[in-house]
Amino acid sequence: MPVTWTKLETFTGSRTTSMPDPDNEGQTIDTTTECRDIHVRFTDGTITHERHVNVCYDADGNYDETATDIRIGEVAAGVEHKIAASVITTQESAPNPGE
Repeated sequence: MPVTWTKLETFTGSRTTSMPDPDNEGQTIDTTTECRDIHVRFTDGTITHERHVNVCYDADGNYDETATDIRIGEVAAGVEHKIAASVITTQESAPNPGE
């Protein structure tokens, strides 16, 4: 079955991560960092694989969503090949930054 993909976030050029505040129980510390990738979920209907994929920029240095979608499609083809070769065999998720 062909691998499909879904972006798990909207690319903004930054990503905010939360982690527990060690000094204040029940509170979190939020950290915003610049990023040049987007979190994507790939699936063939039985196996789901998540990873970050680098985004693309145009000649002026602006985010190019169309080129990024093409790049994600290329990565999906690789994921499909790895599933067929049993390299990816179970649910895998990309780690969240800050974990």
